Amino acid sequence: MTHTPHELAEEFPEKIELMSDLKQSDAHFAKLADEYHELNRAVHRAETNVEPISEAAETELRKKRAVLKDEIWGIISKA
Repeated sequence: MTHTPHELAEEFPEKIELMSDLKQSDAHFAKLADEYHELNRAVHRAETNVEPISEAAETELRKKRAVLKDEIWGIISKA
């Protein structure tokens, strides 16, 4: 299996345990983390041409991923 960059554990390595706890205790956080994971995988598949998409569609996926990452960080930083 190839390495997928931008996983949350890589983005916030010092917060892995906190994220794990939040996934168990906060349904909203768990949903955001799942959405981020799915978007991140879609971006990776597009980048590696496993599932090619238009440049505009790839850019839109990246923007959505960034918004989710910011929202996730907002929750993590307040926890």
